[in-house]
Amino acid sequence: MESKTKNLIIVLGPTGVGKSSTAVKLAKKLKGEIINCDSMQVYKDFDIGTDKIPLEKRGNIPHHLLDVVSPSTQFTAADFARMALETANAVLKKKKLPFIVGGTGLYLKALLNGLFPGGGSDPSLRQKLEREAKKKGLDTLREKLREVDPVYYQKIGEKDKVRIIRALEVFYSTRKPLSKQFLNTESYVKDFNIIKIGLKLERKELYTRIEERVDKMFERGITREVQELLQKGVGANSPPFRALGYKYVLKLLKKEISLEEAITLTKRDTRHYAKRQMTWFRKMEGIKWFSPHDFPSILEYVKNNLN
Repeated sequence: MESKTKNLIIVLGPTGVGKSSTAVKLAKKLKGEIINCDSMQVYKDFDIGTDKIPLEKRGNIPHHLLDVVSPSTQFTAADFARMALETANAVLKKKKLPFIVGGTGLYLKALLNGLFPGGGSDPSLRQKLEREAKKKGLDTLREKLREVDPVYYQKIGEKDKVRIIRALEVFYSTRKPLSKQFLNTESYVKDFNIIKIGLKLERKELYTRIEERVDKMFERGITREVQELLQKGVGANSPPFRALGYKYVLKLLKKEISLEEAITLTKRDTRHYAKRQMTWFRKMEGIKWFSPHDFPSILEYVKNNLN
């Protein structure tokens, strides 16, 4: 009898670790299709700086949620969770195995844990709180948050202005603390059998890979890519220009820094980002970690855990 369980494989890990190539090999062996979980690869025309997997390396495996939004659109974790679920179900209908692949921890968290139901957005109230933070200092707002939502107060950093203001905005708009709002969340994939594969390397090897990748980006013509995007009318403040690969190219084109500085700073920021990703993933439950060099073990683990 055919199993009714829906399988979902997640391949995660820091930037540069080899998620894309590992996922393509797995998808080939297990009749899978890949769903991108990189917050910058969803944007059209931003290819080199986001290190989008080129067509010739996709091994004829369908890749979803790549190039799906225009650069002027703000794509959110909620958008990702909704679209990833729809896509995973569509892949299963074809009797194929969905693989979610990428390193954007917030997107994975949204998909796996759900997002709070929303609401509580009040731009004028937010501006008022911003002004208060400027005038009286952030500590004043932190104290208010401690009074109205001690649970959330404990969870966020002292200097996390964005989250402190957001939590107060939600409370004053809905009269319900953010920590209580989160209790209503529901996983988008609660009826799936989820297999989480984490890829990791020794720090030295990962950093070498990151530096080689950045060198390759500049060799492949990231500067030209940015020039062409700007000429097409893509605004320098568009969301994908915040991606690690692009920030310093924009400065380079404005002649604020040299090419050498652009490369060095991109490498530095990418290393820092990889470190933050690992910190985030270590807090996630149920991940089985592997070296990307040990493909046979990864394949065996996935096969053994499929329902």
